[in-house]
Amino acid sequence: MTSEIKLYNTLSRNKETFAPIDAAKVRMYVCGPTVYDFAHIGNARPVIVFDVLFRLLRHVFGEEHVIYARNITDVDDKINARATRDFPDLPLNEAIRKVTEKTANQFQSDMGKLGCLEPSHQPRATEFIDQMASMIQILIDKGHAYVAAGSQGREVLFRVNSMADYGALSNRNLDDQQAGARVAVEEHKEDAADFVLWKESSSTEPGWDGTFNGETIQGRPGWHIECSAMAEAYLGKTFDIHGGGLDLIFPHHENEIAQSRCCHGTEKMANIWMHNGFLQVEGQKMSKSLGNFHTVNEVLETEKVGGRKWPGNVVRLAMLMTHYREPIDLSVKRLEEAENILRKLARAASTARGVVSGGASSDMFHQALQDDLNTPLAIQELQKLAGAAAANAAAPTQFVNGLSFLGINTESSSAEVDTTTIDAQIAKRLACIADKDWAAADKIRDDLLAQGIQLKDSKDSETGMRITSWEVKS
Repeated sequence: MTSEIKLYNTLSRNKETFAPIDAAKVRMYVCGPTVYDFAHIGNARPVIVFDVLFRLLRHVFGEEHVIYARNITDVDDKINARATRDFPDLPLNEAIRKVTEKTANQFQSDMGKLGCLEPSHQPRATEFIDQMASMIQILIDKGHAYVAAGSQGREVLFRVNSMADYGALSNRNLDDQQAGARVAVEEHKEDAADFVLWKESSSTEPGWDGTFNGETIQGRPGWHIECSAMAEAYLGKTFDIHGGGLDLIFPHHENEIAQSRCCHGTEKMANIWMHNGFLQVEGQKMSKSLGNFHTVNEVLETEKVGGRKWPGNVVRLAMLMTHYREPIDLSVKRLEEAENILRKLARAASTARGVVSGGASSDMFHQALQDDLNTPLAIQELQKLAGAAAANAAAPTQFVNGLSFLGINTESSSAEVDTTTIDAQIAKRLACIADKDWAAADKIRDDLLAQGIQLKDSKDSETGMRITSWEVKS
C-alpha cells in the first residue's frame, strides 16, 4: 500500500500530494462549534469528515505523530450576556463555563454517538484572551492594525491594505470588494474591508481587559483572532492542514490567514486548506422557518426526522456516502439507504469475524481514502469486500478493519440482532402482501414487533415499489 495522500487545497485550487512539515508531528486544526446552543446536523458534517482524515493520518504516520486541535468557541455576545445575567458574582470566564457546560457536554456526547474520536486538543476561546491581546498588539506594532473610535466605542481594526495578497484563499480581489461594496465606509475605518480584532464593551456589557498601545480597553475579541491564537498555541506559527465548512472560507479563514501571517511574518498559516460542502435537508436549505432545522440530538434521540430515531452509525454512513467537497442532501430516503447498506455490512462482518484470515485482499479501500478522502468509493469497496466475507471468502480482515477505519461500529444497535432472520421475515411478509394475504403479513409484522423489531414501509420514489426498513425499538 502506498502511503501517499492527495488532498484538495482550496488555496491552490488543486489536488496536492500531502507532505507534512514534520512527519513526526503532523498537525491539523479544524474550526469547532460555538456552544451557545446545541449543534445542528450541519455542524456534524465537518466533524465526521475531519475525523476520517484524522484516522487516515494516524494510520499513515502513526497515532503518536498526529496532533488534531478543534476549538470550542465560547466567546460570543449572547453567551457573555447570559453569563453576566445568570452568574453576576462569578468571574466572567467561570460564568461562561457555567452557561456553556450543558451545550458543550451535549456536543461531545453527540459527536461520540456519531463515531468520532476526540481530537488531541479542544481549546476554549476563553482560555486564550491574553494570547489574543498579545497578537493584536504585535499587529499594531507592525502597522497591520490600528485603534479607532467608533460610534459604539473603540475598536482595534485589521488594516487589510497592509497585506499585499489579502483575499488569496477566497479568490477575492480587494479592489473588487471595494468597488462592489453596498454600504458606506464607517467613518472610523480606514477601509471598508478592515475587520475587528477587539471591540470595546459598553458599561453594561461584559468584557476582558486588553491593553493596546499602553491603553486598557475593556472589551472582547473578534471572532477571527480566536482561532489564530488557539491554532498557534497548539500547532505553531505554520502547520499542515486547516479545515472547516465551505461557509468559513470568507471572511473567517481569510481573516485568520491575514492575522496569523502578518503577526508571525510567515508565508503561510497552513499549507493545505480543506473545506466540506454545504448540507441540505430534504432538498432545501436547513431553516427553522421551514421546519427542517434539526439538532444532532434530535436526529439521534427523538422521532422528529422521518418519525423515528436514527442510530449514529446510520447518520455517519449517510454523510460519508457523499464526497466531502460535494453538497449533501440528508433526506429520510438517504438515511434509509444508509441503514440498508449498514445492515448488509453488519451481516458480513458477523460472518467475517468467524473466518480464518488468509490471502491478500484488495487495496482499493485505502487508495480511495488517500485520494482526497473519497469515502463513497471506499464504501463501495467495502460492499464488495462484504460480499466476499459473507461468502466465507479468504481475507476478510481488510473488510472488518475498513469498517473500524471509517468509524462504523456494526456491533451496536441493529447489528446485534439476527439480521438474516429479520430480512427473511421481511421478504416473506412482502410476498404475503403481493398475494394480498393481509392477515399473514400483519402477523409477521406483529411477531417482529413483539421481538422489539419495528418495521416501516415506504415507496421507492423512482420505481414506486414498496420498501421495508426496520429498527430496534427502544
